[in-house]
Amino acid sequence: MADLLKVGKIVNTHGVRGEIRVISSTDFPDERYAKGCELWIVDANTKKHISVVVANHRVHKNFDLLTFEGYDSINQVEEFKGSTLYVSKDQLSDLDEGEFYYHEIIGCEVYTTNNEHLGQIKEIIETGANDVWVIRRAGGGKDILIPYIEDVVIEINLEENKVIIDPMEGLVE
Repeated sequence: MADLLKVGKIVNTHGVRGEIRVISSTDFPDERYAKGCELWIVDANTKKHISVVVANHRVHKNFDLLTFEGYDSINQVEEFKGSTLYVSKDQLSDLDEGEFYYHEIIGCEVYTTNNEHLGQIKEIIETGANDVWVIRRAGGGKDILIPYIEDVVIEINLEENKVIIDPMEGLVE
């Protein structure tokens, strides 16, 4: 099986016509959940993989609501609650220079321009204006939040799994 990337978690059903409620963790929901896109549902307990094709996608109250081809009843999708949604890596499109997928950034080690090791990126939060990277401090303690803006993020080196930042005053205290 091809490498899979997590795109969301199925948290509940929605209505009686086979719609599911998803907490999305993808940077491109409109692309990942487009009609005709193949996704994989992986059961949390049994690890069983089920291939599904998106029939419809809409957003409702901060959730992505999906229906799948051949699943048109709540009874057919009830078993998916608690499962995780994945997309195959070979379905990813190429990005422009300077653009990155979340999975490429999460896990990178973060250093300042003075070569001080701050920690590891554990999460990315979308704010609308710019993404915020959550860094788990190397020595423990409170997480560091850094905005993904040119003035702060100086270099991203995926080969070395390393990000260099120039923290603004008060950013890492």
